[in-house]
Amino acid sequence: MSRFFGEIRQNGYIVRDIQAAMTHWIDVIGVGPWFYTERFPFHGFRYKGQASDPHVSIALANSGPLQIELIQQRNDAPSMFKDFIDAGREGLQHVAYWPEDIDGLLDPLLKRGYTIGQTAQVGRLGRFVYLETETHPGTVVEVSHLTPTRRAAFDRVREASRNWDGGDPIREISL
Repeated sequence: MSRFFGEIRQNGYIVRDIQAAMTHWIDVIGVGPWFYTERFPFHGFRYKGQASDPHVSIALANSGPLQIELIQQRNDAPSMFKDFIDAGREGLQHVAYWPEDIDGLLDPLLKRGYTIGQTAQVGRLGRFVYLETETHPGTVVEVSHLTPTRRAAFDRVREASRNWDGGDPIREISL
């Protein structure tokens, strides 16, 4: 457990082909079911302080208490997702923490010198912030506000993974 952030709740993977990535996790690793949305509903997305409009597909599943997120950006809008792919990478891009008091966690971090790389509101789920913490691939820190709506949605994803028998492996969701 991080003494700064708490428990890692999610590993986020940037992929070039989200359908192939889900199939890999289902068939090779046995993780599912996946909850998939073609276009994640960002509101007020800002990348390095500037407005941007990335078209991002997201898939979520759990392996025990750890949530796995697959992300494919489908346009060229500036984002940390695009930066990762443009650098020739694919794979683990971030670890995420889910505080109930996002500002209570962020304010001291920003005072310590962390900077915001990108942020947005996601429908009724709440705000997320990616911090500029990458010193090698896979170390970006995401902080997502654990609102009651986000908690309920993520609880449904986690519960679906318990005793999953392989049926109905990809489920469309709207957020």
